[in-house]
Amino acid sequence: MIARRHQVALAVTALLAAGAACRAELLTRDAAPPRPAPAPPGARAGAFTLVASGSLLADGSAADRAAFDAGGAGHDFRPMLADVRPLVAGADLALCHLDTVLGASGPRQNGPLAPPELAEGLAATGYDGCATASEHTLDDGGDGVRRTLDALDEARVRHAGSARAEAEARGVALLGAGSALVAHLSYSDGTDRPFPPGQPWALNLADADRIVADARAARTVGADVVVVSLDWGTRGQDRPDARQLDLARRLTAARDGERPAVDLVLGGGAHAPQPYEKVNGTWVVYGAGDQITGGPADARGPAGPRAGESTLARFTFAPPARPGGRWEVVRAEFVPTLYDRDAGRVVDLGEAIARGADLEGVRERIRATVLARGAAKDGLVMGR
Repeated sequence: MIARRHQVALAVTALLAAGAACRAELLTRDAAPPRPAPAPPGARAGAFTLVASGSLLADGSAADRAAFDAGGAGHDFRPMLADVRPLVAGADLALCHLDTVLGASGPRQNGPLAPPELAEGLAATGYDGCATASEHTLDDGGDGVRRTLDALDEARVRHAGSARAEAEARGVALLGAGSALVAHLSYSDGTDRPFPPGQPWALNLADADRIVADARAARTVGADVVVVSLDWGTRGQDRPDARQLDLARRLTAARDGERPAVDLVLGGGAHAPQPYEKVNGTWVVYGAGDQITGGPADARGPAGPRAGESTLARFTFAPPARPGGRWEVVRAEFVPTLYDRDAGRVVDLGEAIARGADLEGVRERIRATVLARGAAKDGLVMGR
């Protein structure tokens, strides 16, 4: 019998300047048979598990594959993501990182374009929200931002990092998970294109002081846990650069009273897996890699032989032991994945190896990279 997952996502738009919160809607989504992460011993009631993906570049060959899978009627990304659907749907909260503008498929213009049906595929896979701040966010100007966010809204996937209006840019999305409200904030460390005229708010740019201020403001409107997604890093590099290390230290050192200002940092943008590390007591994923990578891999596309290697980050949060305390990560995991360009499929490497695929070398390379900064000593494990 197929199990049914009921994910209730509490969508809250908060006007930070006014310090007001507006509860927008409760969303209930059915998903695939979940594969829940095992609860840590002694986990407290109200705990939740968060899963986060690598970057999604569903243009070029990936879009062509989705068109084939749709049988000539638009694009269908569900088969592409089917292998990781149980992992995503099994989490209480699932976040993705959208690295392309959504729009009509066809030749590239200023940068990669992904079909709008990608939003439907993400929702069907179980993703609840998506970071939309990246170097490509402004590739098609304000129109591209609007199309992208409209498509995510229609699919009922929450978003953070870009905006269609100034009021939207001042907002923060809070999503329900367990007994917590989780704020998802998203920023890019740069942009390939100028801002649309008169729209300096269209994309969130990464600045430590601004991020900390936004995180503290999110606390004032009810956030129990603050998650920051960052599009940063050096293309194709499997180690964090100096900018990443500095920004990670500054964000994780910031406080909001007795709690940290930021509870989790999720990185993307380097197009290759990078290490996980606990910095100032807070987990940082420097780079999850690319969950989907299209093509062709030209000067503007993913670089290096590791394009398509990625991880799904999975963190289990438990409520504070006392009122006003921090929600603690009681289990930290990574699940290696690979985008098979020939098949047009995202592959859960653990499951694929169990089925007899000769992919142990790829999985070991990802594992070694993720653990390269000593995360194993802080309890990070490879999950399934």
